[in-house]
Amino acid sequence: MYPENNNTPSTGVCDDANGTLPECAPLAVPYVPFQQTGSKRYTQQEALTVGTLFPGLDLPFRVKNTAKQALGGPLAELQALEFVLLELGLYLDTHQSDKEAFTLYQQYADMERQARTRYEATYGPLTPAATASAESWSAWLKGPWPWEQMEGGSR
Repeated sequence: MYPENNNTPSTGVCDDANGTLPECAPLAVPYVPFQQTGSKRYTQQEALTVGTLFPGLDLPFRVKNTAKQALGGPLAELQALEFVLLELGLYLDTHQSDKEAFTLYQQYADMERQARTRYEATYGPLTPAATASAESWSAWLKGPWPWEQMEGGSR
């Protein structure tokens, strides 16, 4: 980027883990690198697991190694349904008269309620509010917490 500081000429092409900056950017001015056009992409299931569609944005946060084992399990299904509801809700915010999208939203909301009921019946409450129908508050406090257990009920 600064030819006077090193002898490597800028090619203007970066790998997927790096974005581009304007050439000769001034000092002390923050920039957000532009993502490369045509970047590699994860599959849909992998993207839901790692939290991004693009491998270049998959930063080395301290995530449990067991996260990939949850693919296709009941928690992953619930997360996918919640994601669909969020996206459809955002769409409906700007397209209130789209009856087909609202019908789809209602169908996915019903699927999400059923998936949450199944998950909580097997693994316990996901939120404090889910304990409202429990016998006591201790249902929320007893472990394992959702992030402590792997699919299948083991730790």
